[in-house]
Amino acid sequence: MSKIGLFFGTQTGNTETVAEQIQQEFGGDGVVTLHDVSSADTDDFSEYDCIIVGCPTWNIGELQSDWEGLYEELDAIDFSGKKVAYFGAGDQIGYADNFQDAMGILEEKISELGGKTVGYWSTDGYDFNESKAVRNGKFVGLAIDEDNQSDLTDERVKTWVAQLKQEFGVG
Repeated sequence: MSKIGLFFGTQTGNTETVAEQIQQEFGGDGVVTLHDVSSADTDDFSEYDCIIVGCPTWNIGELQSDWEGLYEELDAIDFSGKKVAYFGAGDQIGYADNFQDAMGILEEKISELGGKTVGYWSTDGYDFNESKAVRNGKFVGLAIDEDNQSDLTDERVKTWVAQLKQEFGVG
């Protein structure tokens, strides 16, 4: 079994593509197992001490539909003692008033359920007005904007994964 479970929902494929990049940057499926939340079960989360959650913000600050379907079921999961990192896809120009809100919504709930958030990410280099994903001046996880800053995605993923390797204690 791999050390890290990465759970993602995707609407257009961007979040899945970033999930695969993160998996490769960690060293492949021997380190990170991908779970599409459309077919994931709440029991799948219990297999990991280190979890990565990926969710695009959809419509006006909403969860992607597969995460929305799983949201209430998260209450059945004990996240105590688990390190949880987040990444999200969003559009900071078109949706400047709720950029990355879905990532913040999931982080808030999972933190309430005992998950310890790791992988905070600077808001420097982004141009938005409001976000539910900002805590103490940083994003709760990696903010990806394939619509406006796709040229920065590869470097952001590399930098974030290097940070997570330390925070997760994997090699």
